[in-house]
Amino acid sequence: MSEIIDFMVRQHVKLHGEKPRVIASAPGRLDFLNTHQDYKGLPVVSVAINRRTYVALSISKNESKTVSINLCEEGVPCEDTFNVDHPDLVDRGWFGNYTRSVVRALRMKGYSFEDFNLTIFSEVPVGSGLASSAALQVSLVAGLNALFKLGLEKKDIAETAYFSEHDIMGIPCGRLDQYGSAMGGITLINTKPPFNTKTFVKKDLLFIVFDSGIRHSTGSIHPVRISELKQGVKELLLMNDLPGDLKNIIKEETYEVEWERLSYQRLEPYLRRINQVSMKRIVFTLKMHLSTILALKLLEESSNTNTWNEVEAFLTMECEECLGKYGVQANNFLRLLGGLVNYQHVLLRDLYEVSLPQLELIRNKALEAGSYGVKISGAGLGGSLLGLVDSREQAVKILEHTRGLVRNAWIVSYDEGVRVDFES
Repeated sequence: MSEIIDFMVRQHVKLHGEKPRVIASAPGRLDFLNTHQDYKGLPVVSVAINRRTYVALSISKNESKTVSINLCEEGVPCEDTFNVDHPDLVDRGWFGNYTRSVVRALRMKGYSFEDFNLTIFSEVPVGSGLASSAALQVSLVAGLNALFKLGLEKKDIAETAYFSEHDIMGIPCGRLDQYGSAMGGITLINTKPPFNTKTFVKKDLLFIVFDSGIRHSTGSIHPVRISELKQGVKELLLMNDLPGDLKNIIKEETYEVEWERLSYQRLEPYLRRINQVSMKRIVFTLKMHLSTILALKLLEESSNTNTWNEVEAFLTMECEECLGKYGVQANNFLRLLGGLVNYQHVLLRDLYEVSLPQLELIRNKALEAGSYGVKISGAGLGGSLLGLVDSREQAVKILEHTRGLVRNAWIVSYDEGVRVDFES
């Protein structure tokens, strides 16, 4: 039995007086490519990292009891009790709502099960842009699935976790977090039905996660940006001279817009006539998606010189400084992928305006020390940044260079998705 599993067993016995029957875990994730696009129905790319949330479960004879080891260690309320027949949410911000909403989601989907005892321990910092809530809910769905033999597949687990957070808790998230945590690896997630995914399991990428220490809430960012996009779309649709084919592509709801069929060049004359904020948000959406398509092509054809030349030409035209200071002697795949990572950060900073001076300072220091690319991971206005590196030696050097600017930092590699670690 591994050290972490042994720890979870001991803690569960201490807290609930019995050994767990199931231990499940799910990874945090880096918001790698196409950030802020999942709630628009565009594909996104997640990287599951080797920092995980663990849940230990056993069947309860009375009521369900949840204990968070992390919250107990912080000296804040860390226990919650309820009955699975009445998993009502309580005051907003109560940690127990994450458990209650999962139970409610499963019940609404027709699954029946008993009360349970739950112990939670997470290596994923809360509010750091690493999808801590998704890691918790995905691991919990998987744990309940194993404990009560519900028959859920990975996609069902991801969908249930998404339904729990988005529909029941009312968090305006897309599917990036839940699917990224469930599927693992480097995963392309299509965020329109049937929500297909593609996982790249052979790309041995290495990252640094920089936790800025600035806490943020997705719920305070996404609704504002969605509102700004909707206003821009509304102004476009009111234009009498907007061509009919464009009107058919552009819909009032941002999730229904066929963004993949729009080009910046075609739309630019009309974008100049809408309010400047909405114009930025729409240009961001189009350029972010285009650069993601190029990055996916690079991931699939990492040694193809024609693809290298295509990416190089794109970045030279759009953001030459995004390629950094590296010459041809550098790892060209990482140099170009890092260039696209940098480009996406520039879009997040300049067109979506979700960066902060402290985030920029961390990013600049990491680039100075040799990172190929650095961008915001998550909603922004705090949280974490990700840095792309080619070795642990380089990563250690970068960590030294950014010391004192971050609350915490980790060298991470990609990890597998949700799993059952222990079952008796």
